[in-house]
Amino acid sequence: MYDLAIVGGGPAGLAAAIHGRARDKSVLVVSNEPLASPLCKAERVDNYPGMPRTSGRAIVETMLEQARDLGVEVRLGRVLNILSMGDTSYLGIGSDMEQARAVILATGVVRTAKLPGEAELLGRGVSYCATCDGMLYRGKPIVVAGNAPNFREEVEFLQGIGCQVTEVGLGGLKILGENQVEAVESKGERIPCAGVFLLRTAVAPTDLLPGLALEDGHISVDRYMRTNVKGIYAAGDCTGAPLQIAKAVGEGQMAAHTAVTELDRAETR
Repeated sequence: MYDLAIVGGGPAGLAAAIHGRARDKSVLVVSNEPLASPLCKAERVDNYPGMPRTSGRAIVETMLEQARDLGVEVRLGRVLNILSMGDTSYLGIGSDMEQARAVILATGVVRTAKLPGEAELLGRGVSYCATCDGMLYRGKPIVVAGNAPNFREEVEFLQGIGCQVTEVGLGGLKILGENQVEAVESKGERIPCAGVFLLRTAVAPTDLLPGLALEDGHISVDRYMRTNVKGIYAAGDCTGAPLQIAKAVGEGQMAAHTAVTELDRAETR
């Protein structure tokens, strides 16, 4: 079990990880490839104090190196769900499960809107994880769409276990069915299928953790970065504007500070 599990490897997540290790806690960061983030495409960042005229990639690389040097475990992958039990949280990472005493959400901004039929048929043919649910569709026709870094790997896994895979784009996709997925509509074509795998780069916070409170579409936190769920904190762009590195780093540090302080306090009771 980890002391801290951090979802997201951007400035907020890495700042939280660095502070957690400075307080001698075990830290796991789960993220898509950090150096593939939109920030790393910025050739020049002038609004991060103390580091003017620096590329976004250089900032992330420096933070990532510091975190790893301190002993932070950085794992590439997607967190698909979180089950909070108060003192312990369980994180589904692909087909794996990890435990942590506290969780910090630093997911950035998830800009993907729900597809028609997605929410209604989630768990009834709609899945976000090929390795988790693929065996349910062995020998059956399925549709796969998405932009996750491991998209090709998951498609090949589904094909390898005998699923009849059709790949389509996310744009304009509609999921059809009453109580179970029956087909999708893509570019005006109806494609019958038993299941749909949506392999996006990230999962919306409320899909990760049902019951998480939002405000204006962002995760609601207090000034100490606590969410409404015990043991769950949030930092960075996912908590709202301004969407700047300095704000993300400060919130990441505060989230880790609060989490570690509350963990230490619980140990002395």
